[in-house]
Amino acid sequence: MRIERLNMEKGSPPVNSQTSTSCITSISPQQKNQNRVNISIDGKYAFSLDIAQVVDLKVKVGIDITRERLAELKRASEFGKVYQRALEWSLSRPHSIREAQDYLWRKGREKPLVDVELVLSRLTEAGYIDDEKFARYWVESRFVRRGMSLKRIRLELKQKGVPDTIIEQVLGESGRSDEVEIKKIIEKKRRLYSDEKLLKYLIRQGFNYQLAKEMLSPQTQDF
Repeated sequence: MRIERLNMEKGSPPVNSQTSTSCITSISPQQKNQNRVNISIDGKYAFSLDIAQVVDLKVKVGIDITRERLAELKRASEFGKVYQRALEWSLSRPHSIREAQDYLWRKGREKPLVDVELVLSRLTEAGYIDDEKFARYWVESRFVRRGMSLKRIRLELKQKGVPDTIIEQVLGESGRSDEVEIKKIIEKKRRLYSDEKLLKYLIRQGFNYQLAKEMLSPQTQDF
């Protein structure tokens, strides 16, 4: 949707001197962001809105607005900015709900008038923020080639706020197992370390001691 610059006709009184209202005198598209427009009140820039907000809030050139309405529109402007930034952030990679809460909490400190809970609600309702999608992304991408214990993956997902039920479901469907992960690590590091050092390394990575010891045994598999 394209918005051309809209202005009041010359000679039209921008302000009603008998009331405390002001008048929207122009709506013009931003140069850097074609999805947002600049709103001028009484001939001066006042705030910006995205195109959807212009339609939803019924903002038009020539309408009079009270101070209360102006404050409401400015709050909507700040909400739109935060939502757009949060949307761009959420599209950079999958994120958990807790990650989004932490991100929006920081934004909320910068923009105290913005309802960040509403921003989060809209992002989750639209499917941009989803714990299960995030968990699948994390399990599929976390050290796939290098190997990582399921214990460590579980811990990382819990730290990201993913519920246990989702963690177990995603891990169960992933095909990853400690045996497979240990094999990956041994194949990469056995030439560099003694079995004793490699065993200590595997334990530090969260693998079970007995399983790691068995996997290092020459009888288990010829690497």
